[in-house]
Amino acid sequence: MRLCVAGASGAFGTKHMDAIESIEGATITSVVDTKADVIQELARDRGVSHHTTDLAEALGRDDVDGVILATPTPIHAAQAIQCLEAGKHVMVEIPMADNIEDSRKLVEVQKKAGLVAMAGHTRRFNPSHQWIHNKIQAGELNIQQMDVQTYFFRRTNTNAKGEPRSWTDHLLWHHACHTVDLFQYQAGEQATKVQALEGPHHPDLGIAMDMSIGMKTGRGALCTLSLSFNNDGPFGTFFRYICDNGTYIARYDDLLDGHGNKIDLSDVADSDNGIELQDREFINAIKEGREPNASVAQCLTAMETLDRLEQHLKADS
Repeated sequence: MRLCVAGASGAFGTKHMDAIESIEGATITSVVDTKADVIQELARDRGVSHHTTDLAEALGRDDVDGVILATPTPIHAAQAIQCLEAGKHVMVEIPMADNIEDSRKLVEVQKKAGLVAMAGHTRRFNPSHQWIHNKIQAGELNIQQMDVQTYFFRRTNTNAKGEPRSWTDHLLWHHACHTVDLFQYQAGEQATKVQALEGPHHPDLGIAMDMSIGMKTGRGALCTLSLSFNNDGPFGTFFRYICDNGTYIARYDDLLDGHGNKIDLSDVADSDNGIELQDREFINAIKEGREPNASVAQCLTAMETLDRLEQHLKADS
C-alpha cells in the first residue's frame, strides 16, 4: 500500500508517518507540506522518494494509492474531494469539514467515486474505547451517561507541538467532534436532544475558549461534555462511562473501573496506538474493498449533531 501524507510536518502528520512505518506492507511514497525547505528535509530524513508543496502533483503520481490528510481543518473537505476526484482513497483527519454543507458534499462525492473515504475518528480505535464497545455489542453493557472533559491551555494560535498555526482551532467543530461521534457510536444511535453554552470569545482569536455541551439519545443515554482552552493543568480528554453494569474511566491508553482498578486491554487490538490502528483500518479497507469503520458516511451523523449544536449556540447568543 503506497501512501501520501499531506501536512506531513505537522503534529498529526508526524504521528501518521510513525504509524505507517510500523505497518507491514505500507510505504510512504510522497509527502506534502506548504514549506518547501521543511518538506524537503523531512523527506530526506524519512527516506521518502517524493516531496512537494502541491497536493495535485502527488495525486498525479502512479505510486500513490491513498492519501492521509493531516492538513488545516478549513481545507479538509475540499482536499478530500480533490483526492477522490483524482481516483485516490483518502483518510481525512478529524473533522472531515467545519460545516454541514461541506460534510454532506464529501459524502456525496465518495458515494459517486466508490473509493474508501475515512474520517480520523481515533477514539473509535483506542483499545480503551474498543473494550467498552465490544462489551456493548455483546450485550454486557449499556451506556447510561458519558461524562467527558476536553482540556487544553491554549491562549495563542499554536498547534499540539507549540508551533504557530496558519488557521484557528475550534472547540466545537474539532475537539467536540471526537466526543460527539464517540457518544453516538457507543450509544448506537444519534442524539435526539442537544444543548450548548459557550463562554466569552477570545479578543484576538475570535473563538469561544470554554464550552459546555449536553446530549440525549432516544433511549435516554446522556452525555455531558466540558471543553476549555483555559485549563491550566494536565491537558487531553478524560472519559467516564457510567453504565448499567459498572463505571469505567478512560485516560489516554488506560482504562480503569470506577474504583481505580486497571483493566487489561492486551487482547483488544494488535497495538495500543490508536493512530496506528486507525491507519491499519484505512489500509485494510482499501485492500479488502469494503467500507471502513469511521467512513465519512458513518460519521456524517456526528457532523449533523455538531450543526444542531452550532444552531443552539447561535440562538443563545
